[in-house]
Amino acid sequence: MPILLALDASSSACSAALLIRRDGAEERLVTRFALTPREHTRRLLPMVDEVLAEAGVSPSELDAVAYGRGPGSFTGLRIAAGTAQGLAYGLDRPLLGVSTLEALALAAHRRHGVEHIVTAMDARMGEIYVAAWRCRDGATEALLDEAVMPPQRLQLPEVSSEGGWHGIGSGWALWEAMPTEVQAAIAQRDAESEPAAEEMVLLAARDYAQGLRPAAHESQPIYLRDQVAWQKGK
Repeated sequence: MPILLALDASSSACSAALLIRRDGAEERLVTRFALTPREHTRRLLPMVDEVLAEAGVSPSELDAVAYGRGPGSFTGLRIAAGTAQGLAYGLDRPLLGVSTLEALALAAHRRHGVEHIVTAMDARMGEIYVAAWRCRDGATEALLDEAVMPPQRLQLPEVSSEGGWHGIGSGWALWEAMPTEVQAAIAQRDAESEPAAEEMVLLAARDYAQGLRPAAHESQPIYLRDQVAWQKGK
């Protein structure tokens, strides 16, 4: 049974999580999370050291490393990818990239038991990163593929959702710009939550159990609009 480490710096939050699943032992999850805008470089590796030390696990015992591969902050994604790749290379372990939007969906499901979830993160420039999900018994299914768009263009999938949709993520701060039909479909929303390594390590464990073992050099951040960011950076 695996021991997995996940880290994330895709938003204003910075986090690390260690999942320990050993035969005959109770599952253990050790986490660190803090809102640390512009301090990710300074805080991320100490968080990794803290979760390993608290669990009494050495880096050599890790079976794989995971990170929030995006979408999200360009700078934060590069910090997380570089840190995770360095760890995975050094340990000769697989590196699993996990969707930040899927992690948000799982967080909403775990906290509130909701089934239909729209995850949205503020993408700046008047846009949001968005996706929609169905979550049942801890499993996630994408109903709307990850995309970047102005909030005015958001349309929800047509599904039977008796409890309505749950919105989570910083993109919901742009609520007033969303179409009235979207507003009418949202039963509750949480614009304060940020992606966290706690959910990412659980998603990575799912992928690892399914046989995914990507090498460190194969994993790349997902920006969704990297061409736009490149052009604006000129």
